[in-house]
Amino acid sequence: METRFKMATVEPAGYKAMLTLDSYVVNNPLPQLQKEMIRIRASQINGCAYCVNMHTDDARKHGENDRRMHLMSVWREAGDIFTEEEQLILAITEEVTLISQHGLSDALYEKAITLMGKEKTAQVIMAIITINAWNRIGVSLKMHPEL
Repeated sequence: METRFKMATVEPAGYKAMLTLDSYVVNNPLPQLQKEMIRIRASQINGCAYCVNMHTDDARKHGENDRRMHLMSVWREAGDIFTEEEQLILAITEEVTLISQHGLSDALYEKAITLMGKEKTAQVIMAIITINAWNRIGVSLKMHPEL
């Protein structure tokens, strides 16, 4: 399977806009490991091997352990390996990534506002939106990890 064109080369202005959005996520106050959890889980759902590979490496560099990363796709069945807030973030990531199914449910939204507040909930949603956009580039262009 060959990689298709490079978005940065063919559409540099669009790619630059994505980098600006990504820069917002990189610099927002959401903890780094929570950002990586969002990136990994959304990328798993979207089938973006390039992003799963990149963000598991990034999470490991920031102190995440392999056990938790292996269990991220089955976090509901993993017991208390993830905190209540991490479980909430993973649930929101799934609902926003799979937005066409029913969107972000009222119950999950209310729990997020109660547990994290509006600002952090907004930061989580923006991180989810951003990785979903990157995933769509990666999957559309058949990007795959370097071996």
